[in-house]
Amino acid sequence: MKTISELMNLKGRKALITGATGLLGSVIAKTLAELGSDLILVDHPNSNFLPLTESLSNHWNIKVSNYSIDLESHDERLKLLDQVKSEHHQLNILINNAAFVGKTNLKGWTTNFENQSVDTFRRAIEVNLAAPFHLSQGFSPFLRQSKGASIINIGSIYGKYAPDWNLYKGTNMGNPAAYGSSKAGLIQLTRWLSTTLGPNIRVNAISPGGVYVNQPEEFVKRYESRTPLGRMAKDQDICGGIAYLAGDLSSYVTGQEIMIDGGWGIW
Repeated sequence: MKTISELMNLKGRKALITGATGLLGSVIAKTLAELGSDLILVDHPNSNFLPLTESLSNHWNIKVSNYSIDLESHDERLKLLDQVKSEHHQLNILINNAAFVGKTNLKGWTTNFENQSVDTFRRAIEVNLAAPFHLSQGFSPFLRQSKGASIINIGSIYGKYAPDWNLYKGTNMGNPAAYGSSKAGLIQLTRWLSTTLGPNIRVNAISPGGVYVNQPEEFVKRYESRTPLGRMAKDQDICGGIAYLAGDLSSYVTGQEIMIDGGWGIW
């Protein structure tokens, strides 16, 4: 019987992370690096990979590769698939973390329902749902050939629950239909892929609750008051779920959604 540390060890494996330089992406990268995995970091053009890459390679003595790709573009995704397959001999872990979250000034995004844009809705679906489908499809033959193949999709509580609009009163924040709809689709895609790609590739999802990133004080207080653990998530709260699903600790787990939400959905 293997020890827990042996089951967690990712030395000799390679993981690709989309949205790698963002808040959760960088935490995911650091978690996998600590466990010994070499990394392929993917993010949008003009992302600053250097600080993260240097920190990971110097601190954990792993190999790190970077790719600047616009995941909203079908052609760019094809380019990524071709590059990774030609430049790397294996891929053990695929983490679909990148997400179209928009900005408050994006037309048709954070606004009332009547003014939400169909074009912006399509953009969110393209990044949050079509891209994970495309990359999972394109990399699946590559993953099948590698040890411990695992796909992890990063969902959201809003892929499962509807928004409580009272949280947003008096703020410029919102909760566009496109975001929750795309994340709900990603959770169902996770289930679909698990029965389609098994037994060689496991497919699971992690759905975090709201992560604290200096939101307005009134929003934070309201959010915390309806969460059993009494706080918003910290970026590092995702580490345990990633470590569990990426390696052999979860070798008999597939098609699951792990809620890391402080108990948000329990009542």
